[in-house]
Amino acid sequence: MKPLSEANIESELSYAYLHAVASHAGMGCRLGSRHEDNAGVDATLVAWGPFAGSSYRKEVDLKIQLKATVRDPAEIDGCYSYSFSGIAQYDDLRSDAVATPRILVVLFLPPTNREWITHSQQALSLHRCAYWVSLRGAPESTNRTSQTVYLPKHQVFDVTGLKTLVAEVARNAIPVYRGLEI
Repeated sequence: MKPLSEANIESELSYAYLHAVASHAGMGCRLGSRHEDNAGVDATLVAWGPFAGSSYRKEVDLKIQLKATVRDPAEIDGCYSYSFSGIAQYDDLRSDAVATPRILVVLFLPPTNREWITHSQQALSLHRCAYWVSLRGAPESTNRTSQTVYLPKHQVFDVTGLKTLVAEVARNAIPVYRGLEI
């Protein structure tokens, strides 16, 4: 077997990031199947209540499409831009005809691989962070290969942000894409 490519390592680090954040938030995290991956789902999170504020649901599922990149994103109007490759997956994520909410989580890594992780006896650190966005209701792409999407800077994929998101979903407040109008 050959060593993992840089792109494969980036991808694996995005899974590690997702799992670490979800676990620390007290949520279950399971990897998607090959068939789910074809539908734009890399993992599913399960959160159990009680949730912050009053909520209708006591259990929330959230489907995740993971991406990782070493490219520095352009910042435009409080959002980071990301070129999403794969229009079929983009269309799956923007659909409002699915019962379980789906989000895109993009991990922005430092440009060189030796900066991605540091470790010592006190800490294991993955450098930089991920942001999330719901593409539900996003416009149809006019492109055949990729679509630029905008991830709000305030939607950091961290424990606090994830707990806030699932609490909103538990109240049936499904996030929708706002593009640069956030």
